[in-house]
This record gives sequence, structure tokens and C-alpha cells, in this order.
Amino acid sequence: MTTEPAADVPVEAELGGDGKLSRGAIAWASFQGGRDPYVILMTIYIFIPYVSATMVGDPVRGQGLIAQFQQYAGWIVMATAPFLGASVDKLGPRKGWLAAAVILMVPLIAALWLAKPDLSGLSIIATMTIAMTVNVLFAYTEVLHNSLLVRAAGMQAAHKASGLALSLGNAAGVLALGFTAWAFALPGKVDWAFVPASPLFGLDPASHEPERVVAILSAVALALGSLPLFLFTPDAPKSGVTIVKAFAAGASDLWGMLRTVGRYRDAVVYLLSRMLFVDGMNGVLFFFGVLAAGVMGWGPLELLASGIVLSIVAVFGGFVGRWLDERLGPKNALKVEIFMTMLTLGALLGMRPDRILYLWAYDPSAHGPLWDGPVFTTMPSLIFLLLGFTNAIFITGQYSSSRTALIRLTPPSQTGAFFGVFALSGVATAWLAPTLVNLGTAVTKSQQGGFASIILLLGLGLTGLFFVRGAGRGQVVAE
Repeated sequence: MTTEPAADVPVEAELGGDGKLSRGAIAWASFQGGRDPYVILMTIYIFIPYVSATMVGDPVRGQGLIAQFQQYAGWIVMATAPFLGASVDKLGPRKGWLAAAVILMVPLIAALWLAKPDLSGLSIIATMTIAMTVNVLFAYTEVLHNSLLVRAAGMQAAHKASGLALSLGNAAGVLALGFTAWAFALPGKVDWAFVPASPLFGLDPASHEPERVVAILSAVALALGSLPLFLFTPDAPKSGVTIVKAFAAGASDLWGMLRTVGRYRDAVVYLLSRMLFVDGMNGVLFFFGVLAAGVMGWGPLELLASGIVLSIVAVFGGFVGRWLDERLGPKNALKVEIFMTMLTLGALLGMRPDRILYLWAYDPSAHGPLWDGPVFTTMPSLIFLLLGFTNAIFITGQYSSSRTALIRLTPPSQTGAFFGVFALSGVATAWLAPTLVNLGTAVTKSQQGGFASIILLLGLGLTGLFFVRGAGRGQVVAE
């Protein structure tokens, strides 16, 4: 006979609102703090750009290869994650499944330390296969982690735990970038008293060990950030349902959910549009570091610095999204956010170390440095960074406005089904942006040409919003 886990006693510190966060809820949020450094250090700013620029050695071919493996990961996630999400409540306890994913991910991430520039440790294909596997497992951990939210925090404090998780994830990402810059990238580059004279642990820059060590850091962060969840977060009780029956019932529920949503035309058009523009937004984030390394020639120090600054700037995106929602309504807010991302992305494609916004030639040898610092000392590099500011703000705002828009298009009694499809739409086309980048890179033989294909996704998603009725200021859908 199984029993419900004992109620978790709330901690004393109340974060404001209508309830206190329990120890289990804080432990649940800590998992995202341990998981997000992998995204920041490995996929966006340090490791994947290193693979493209150094291991492959040809930024154009590197971008195409990375896009190809990201495309494969997207296909696997599309085919499996929705069924896991629909079935997870019927599986009963899920911490064991989550633990299995983490136990696989930690050594796989750490193994990427062996991705040496001379290929004596891991081949390029082996490196990308490991990274692809980790990305798929990462998607599974999102589904399983999210499914524990209500059990960890309860309905009254779920929003607090979710907000805390996002804050811890952002904070962990900034701290990881800052530590990596201080310990490994800045030593030997600046004569600052608080910076070590050489990289910690004797890491050799010539062997690109400061770039590769982020694999070890990410693996350790994931392992440590996971422990509180496994120790303190309550798990679901046993359901008595076999795995086969759970997934069969999940598939049936998934079909029923799609049929329910299909009765509401505007919501369907909106969700189809979101499938396109959210994949485009994710593509901008994923390939930003690869573009900066290959086209602008940014090394690990520039990428680390940009990651720190952009992560901080992105915090303001939530406030911008909320302000636009209030002034324009969420649908029009999304139009503004997508259009600004397209505009900024187009501007990024016109940047090179010797050219500004397509038109203005810039000779670095004819201009002195803008400031006496280690990074962003030329006008093109500074403008490239400022364009990244704009993308960070409006992409973050889009994530906020997307949820609000769906609420305005959703009958209150059907919110669960709609947000189930909302989650599905986030993974169903996860392969599309990498596929277009891969094709665009192959056809144009340039990184800019591959990156430009993302504008097509954003444009199609934006066009779809013009066919959505509702989701304006104060508009709601009646039962």
C-alpha cells in the first residue's frame, strides 16, 4: 500500500504573495539553477562556437554541421517528448525517470572535455553526437521537472516556484559565465589585481582547455543542482499503471487534447503561428555565438563578456513584454516583438569586423580602440553587441507575451488542454530552424546566408498573427 509523501513544512522566508515556498519547492527551483549553465556555457556562448570555429576550423561548414545535428535532436524530441508529457501523470513516480536522465547527462557532458582541437580525444562526429544526445535528454528533463511543480509547491505557490526557478537559472548562468571569464579567459589577457595571472588549474590556452573546461563546470553544476530536488521535493505516488498502458493512455489524451483545441479557430491559428516564430526566436539564441565567433572573430573572452551582459539585459525583456501587453494587448505586443527581432537580425547580418550595417566600411587599423579594455574595442564589435541587446530584450518579451496571448484566446475551462498544446507547439518544430540554417548555409556558402533563413520563420509567424482575432487589450473568450 502506498501513501502520499508527508507534507513539506514551509520555510520561514516568504517571497511575497499568497503563500510560502516549501523546502521541496525551493529544491524544485534549484534544479533549473543547476541545469541552465549547460545551455549558457555549452550551447550558446562557449563550447558550440568553439566546435565550429576551432574543431571544424571552417565557420561556415561548422555552422552547417551544428545545424544538422540540432535538426536531428529536434526530430527526436518532436517524436517522443509530447508522448512523455501526456503520459507522465499516469506513470506515477517520476523522480526515478528524472534521475536516470541526469545520471546519463552528467558523464556525457563531462566527456566533451575530451573534444580536443587536434581531434585526438573525440572526433567531430562523436562530439556532435554526444551533444545531440544531451540536448534530447535535456528536453526530457524539462518535461519531467515541470510535471513536479504542483506537487512541489502546490497550486497556491506554483507561480512563485516557477519564478524562483527562472531567477535561479538566470543567476546561475551569469555566475557561471563570470567565473569562467575570471578563472580561465581573462588571466594573461589583462593586468587587473583581482584576476589570476594565469588560468586556474594550469589550463593551457594553446590547447583550448579554457573553452573545453566548461563541459566539466556544466556537468558539476547539473549534478549539484539536482541533489536538492532528489532529496527534498515530494514525488508522485505509485499509480499501478504499467509503462505500456501509461504511454497508450497518454497518446489517447494527446489526441483528445488536440481535438478539443481544434474547435477554436483563432487559438489554432495562433498556436500554428507560434510554432514558427518561437522556433525562429530559439534559433537566434542558439546560433548567436556561432555567428559571432565565425563572422566577427570573437574568441571565448568576447563570447563570455557578451553572455554576461546579454543575460543581464534579458531581465528587462520581461518588463518590456508586460508593458507592451498592457499598452497594446498581447497579440499586438507579439507583433512588435517579432518585428523588432527580425529588424535586429537583419542588421546583425550586415555586420563584419570591417563593415557596419552593410554600407559603412571600417578600417580597424585607421581607428584607435574605443576604450582601454580587453573586449569590444572597435565600433563594429560594439554595435554587434548592442544589436544583441535588442534581441535579448524582445525575445524575452516574446516568451512572456506568448503565454498572455493564449490566455486571452482560451476558454477558462479549457486552459489545461490549450497549454498542453502550447507546450507541444514548442517542440513540434524544434527541428525547423536548424534545418533552414543548414540548408541556407549549404546553398549560400556563408554563415550570414544560413542565419538569414531564420527571418523567414519569424516572418511567417508574424503573418499568421494577422489572421488571429482577439487577444487584444482586455479581450477574453467566453465559455
